[in-house]
Amino acid sequence: MKLQEVFDSYNDYIMPTYTKTPLVFVKGKGSKLWDIHNNVYLDFFPGWGVGSLGHCHPKVMQAVRDQISKLIFIPNSYYHISQAKLAKELIFWSYPGKVFFCNSGAEANEGAIKLSRKFGQAQLGSDTSSAIPASVGQGRYEIITFENSFHGRTLAALAATGQKKYQAGFEPLPEGFKTVKFNDIEEVKKALTDKTAAIMLELVQGEGGINVADKDFVLSLRKICDERKLLLIIDEVQTGIGRTGKSFCYQHYGIIPDIMTLAKALAGGLPVGVMVVKKDIADILGPGMHASTFGGGPVICKAALAVLRALQEEKLLANVKKTGDYLFLKLNALKDKYQVIKEVRGMGLMAGVELNIEGKGIVEECMKKRLLINCTHGKILRFMPALNITKREIDKAVGILDGILKDTDIHG
Repeated sequence: MKLQEVFDSYNDYIMPTYTKTPLVFVKGKGSKLWDIHNNVYLDFFPGWGVGSLGHCHPKVMQAVRDQISKLIFIPNSYYHISQAKLAKELIFWSYPGKVFFCNSGAEANEGAIKLSRKFGQAQLGSDTSSAIPASVGQGRYEIITFENSFHGRTLAALAATGQKKYQAGFEPLPEGFKTVKFNDIEEVKKALTDKTAAIMLELVQGEGGINVADKDFVLSLRKICDERKLLLIIDEVQTGIGRTGKSFCYQHYGIIPDIMTLAKALAGGLPVGVMVVKKDIADILGPGMHASTFGGGPVICKAALAVLRALQEEKLLANVKKTGDYLFLKLNALKDKYQVIKEVRGMGLMAGVELNIEGKGIVEECMKKRLLINCTHGKILRFMPALNITKREIDKAVGILDGILKDTDIHG
């Protein structure tokens, strides 16, 4: 198909649920993408962090080729080896527990919400030794979430999301969610009731503007959950699988979540979602209570195992630390240079540059220079390059941004 034919087909046959950038890509390798005209782009935002190994990593490609020639699908009513291996690996990398496999971050968060409600109902009539007893006849079902959070597009995940712009037009949303100010422990305490079952948060709010949770705040949340027998749910859909320089972001905070959700980066570009649940509550959801037809299929699990192997063999966590520090050094140098930059924040290879102006034009100018980045909340540029990014590629990306900001600073 020619370029215009592609655009016309999307216009005629595909629902307009995405804001489209007028680029058609046909090939990818590492942090490079080739468009239909064979122009090469440097990708510093590969699929909201999905491409943590870049595009078409050889280990992932080989794993997929190998599995696809043997078995593509098997129902979850049967066993298969790759799912068993992946579950064991994920628990080895995280904490003692069990996993549930699905297809996306929203699905994983839906699972966490359902498990939390079942947990709250299971406490009904029992002596929880909690400071807040379960209500007679109802149990616990409320979940406290945070402003500027993002947990997915399905109705319950959307209700948990602390951004009104995503919820508008889909009311009434499922009840049972209280949204409070991020990094404010007093607001959390005020929101607690006898119906509270869990607290749910991202440690780095990606879609919310790369807002990083304070360590004392997270430690206080863990303490509250322990004292009141609530579940602490950590959404690591963007931060998980090495993005922040550790296997999982919670490891920076010295806590262990009761439930952790994963997705984007785990399968090297293929659709995956995972809910990791502490062992003592993992059997709350029994047979018939929850399911996902395609969750944890043979091809997906084989790809995910290849991603975990690449993280180890290529020492990518060390590379995130090295190149992440370098990226922030370079971005902060731009902040010192240009008044248009208000703040640089983030962790590892998850960086946000908050501007004093709208960022859409900057993203478009970067695209013209063949650098792909993202803007969220109107004024926050986002950089989430592959975990195997090099300092040379960072220099090129920051150099492009430097030239664009120079012109912007001059002309306001």
